[in-house]
Order: sequence, then structure tokens, then C-alpha cells
Amino acid sequence: MPVMTILSCKILQDEIVHLLERDPAVNEIIVVKNNEEQELISKMDAAGLHYTLMDLEQLPPSPQRMDPEKFTVIICLVELALHEFPKTLKVEVYERIGRMTTYSDGILLFYGLCGNVLDKVEEDFRGQENTCPVRILRDEKRIVDDCIGATLGGGDEYLKTLKMLSSQGTFLFTPMYAHSWREIMRVDPEKPEKTLKMLRKVNEITGYKRVAKVNTGLNYTENFHEKVEEFAQIFDFDILELEGNQRIFQDCYASMKKLMGLPGMM
Repeated sequence: MPVMTILSCKILQDEIVHLLERDPAVNEIIVVKNNEEQELISKMDAAGLHYTLMDLEQLPPSPQRMDPEKFTVIICLVELALHEFPKTLKVEVYERIGRMTTYSDGILLFYGLCGNVLDKVEEDFRGQENTCPVRILRDEKRIVDDCIGATLGGGDEYLKTLKMLSSQGTFLFTPMYAHSWREIMRVDPEKPEKTLKMLRKVNEITGYKRVAKVNTGLNYTENFHEKVEEFAQIFDFDILELEGNQRIFQDCYASMKKLMGLPGMM
């Protein structure tokens, strides 16, 4: 039974649900319990996806899964707040890869360069290429910069967008980013106004005056527009709209399936 692990930042959970919902070749979905999965499984429930929730220690090692006709996907989410600490993020991701190798025939990272700390991840795990290859999100030329770059379609599209927005500082929000901005920006739930006051000052100093909604085409996260409007109102920002897509995620998922000897998406 070929087993693919998707090791992902929590902010890309919608993209995972979308892929699983569209791929009838998946016979089994396992979600690793680690206190990061609750929103994901709620969305999977709403989408009608069947899954098993397991502690990591409950997973059977890959060699014990001998049925070549079945395809299993394991989902392991990583804490969102780690993006603020790139070196810690690298340690955590590398440790997770090392642990998941035992249970997987291939590991697909739903990450970008993330401050360049993951730029060598495929090279660093090249020694297990024949047993459990590791791949990261990339376009036709290179690894994507981050989740926004992946959603916009890759490095060239991201650079073009940033140049277009260069006249004023602009936050780019996907639905999950909009949903999680307080967590990402570490707004103290006990004393939010203190943090928001500091953020307003930082935005003033750095020249941030706008927020752009990146429309991903996915509707798993509710109240996208309302969350962006809330953010804009708090900081007195203008709102722009940008179009994103799922091409990078679909292409990288299909490429990993092919590498594992499985047919493409649909």
C-alpha cells in the first residue's frame, strides 16, 4: 500500500482538503493527532471525507502495508506560529520528516523556502531517495517562496504581484491567513489592544496601508471577506483583490504520486 505523507503548515489545510476531495484514487486518509488538526478534520467532515485520527505511535510502519492496490495519505500539520522563527521551523520540519519516514513511501512538504531555511531540504534527505523521497512545493523553475507565492502560481507571478504593489506596503491574505491573522501576529487574546496598538505603530513606520484578498477558489474557510474587512477596519487599510489558483499544489501532488508509481490526479 503506497503511503504518501503530506507534512504541512496549518495555513495550507484548505489546499489539502481540496486535493483529497478531488482524488478518487485515495483509499485511506490518516490524520496525525498533535493538537493542530481540529480545524482540518472539521473541514474534512463538512466535505464528506472519511479519515482515521491516530497518534503517531499508532501508525503501522510502511513495510507492513503490502497491498499495492491501495493508496494511503497521511496528513501531519505543523504549528502555524513557527513561521516567525525560521530556524526553529527548520528543526521541527526536519525532525518530523525523520519520524514520518518510517511510515511513508514519499513525503510532500506543503511549505516554501520560509526565509530560505528549507531551501536544501530535498538535498539533505537525498540519501533516502530510493525508499522515501522528500519533495517541497515548487514551480517550473524553483522552490516557491512561501504559501502566498504558491497560491499566486509560483515565483514569477509572486514577483510580478509584489512589483505591482510596491508603491505601498500591502498584506496578502488567503482565507486561512485572514482566519488566523491574530495568531500569526501574536495578538494577545487577554490584552488585544496593547498588541494592536504596537502593530499600528509598526505598520505606520513600515508604510503598510493595504490588505489584498487572494482569492484561492476554495471555500472551506468561512467568513473570508468579513475577516479581511475586520483587519482593514482595525488598521484603517484599503482592500484590494487578487486572483490565486491551485496549480502549484495540484502539480506537486501529482508529481509526487508519479514518483511513487501511482497514476496522476484524475
